Amino acid sequence: LPMHLVRSPRRRRVARLAVLVLAASLLSGLAMAAQTPDTQAPVALREALQAAWQHHPSYRATEAQLAAARARYDAAGRPLYNPEVELAGDDEGPDRTTTAGLNLTLDLSGKRRARRDAASARVDLATAEAKLRRRDFAKQWFASWAELQTAQQRVRTGERRLALVTRFGELAQKQFAAADISGLERDLALLARDEAQAQQSQLVAEQAEAEARFRAVGGSPELLASLTLPSDALPPPTAPQTGIEQLPDWQAAQAAALAAEREVTVARRNRIADPTVGVRGGRIDYGNVQDNVVGVSLSIPLFVRNSYRAEVVAAQADADVAIAEAERVRVELDADRRRAIDSYAAAQSTWSRWQGSRGTDVERRANLLERLWREGELSTADYLLQLKQTLDTQLAGAELEARLWRSYADYLAATGQLERWAGLEGTP
Repeated sequence: LPMHLVRSPRRRRVARLAVLVLAASLLSGLAMAAQTPDTQAPVALREALQAAWQHHPSYRATEAQLAAARARYDAAGRPLYNPEVELAGDDEGPDRTTTAGLNLTLDLSGKRRARRDAASARVDLATAEAKLRRRDFAKQWFASWAELQTAQQRVRTGERRLALVTRFGELAQKQFAAADISGLERDLALLARDEAQAQQSQLVAEQAEAEARFRAVGGSPELLASLTLPSDALPPPTAPQTGIEQLPDWQAAQAAALAAEREVTVARRNRIADPTVGVRGGRIDYGNVQDNVVGVSLSIPLFVRNSYRAEVVAAQADADVAIAEAERVRVELDADRRRAIDSYAAAQSTWSRWQGSRGTDVERRANLLERLWREGELSTADYLLQLKQTLDTQLAGAELEARLWRSYADYLAATGQLERWAGLEGTP
């Protein structure tokens, strides 16, 4: 009777929901293939990412977890009980009895089937989690590569800044020697050179840190040394053609909910006692008389001291947690998708405006500023201030480009396109 206290209708609802989700996923996959533009990352970028993933420890860990889930599924599909052989011998006075028996516990309640279904759900969960880890790895790899590209651009800009202020310092010394400028202006130029050297050492250190983070995710800067960010080729954001059912985050959450529901069924079946049937045969000796012995036995455990009801209640509570977690993931994914689309649109718009600005032409402005300084139309302080603003603008542009790529990776992940774009779709 206590078994009827568990809410079985919810389990049926979750099972129906899983079927609907599978159908929706297949339809959404077809819709994505038909409606999403066939845009992919450059070939060199895709090959580098694929090599990084397949040689990273996370890949081996993912494959091992999948193998473990499949092995548990195979184990769950095997019979629960093995037969037992019993040999007995009694010697009481003139009587001697020798018997051999075979006992087997019968799974009449469907425990094996329930455990196999639960293990199958765990395989689906492990598969969804593997896709999620692969997607997260791709995001992290792209983000680390974009940061490295940014750091390298900032170092190059810093080198240009150092070369400019060093040359300006040399010119200032010549101008001071010719009594064209004051000693204060000469010292200001030399201080700017010293400051540029200190800032350059900081930029080099940041590049080393970015390179270390990129190598930590299996990246190889040497293989991508000649490849630059194809920022101008990035498409504008579009409304997603599929729902969040296509995202590995939601698939993993739903698979966990279904697996938890099937564990409830396992706990219920474990409350049903399985009988053990035994047969035995042998021979009994009464002095000089011999006779055959045949027996049949049946034993059933009595769940009196422990009815195992608490395990069912605990499994149902875990299922409720998993269902609530899936609902939370759905809400968060929907909000994150909107955020990713808006952030990418804003970053791309800002990047386009930055590229179209004449103020970002460092060479032109640097030459103009130097000419104005030589002609005496700019003071040394004004020259250094405006040169600093020009170079800071270029440094900010490098950071803006990195932010553009991070937001683009988030946009692809939030709309379920990252793996296809990166060439990881269909790979292990």
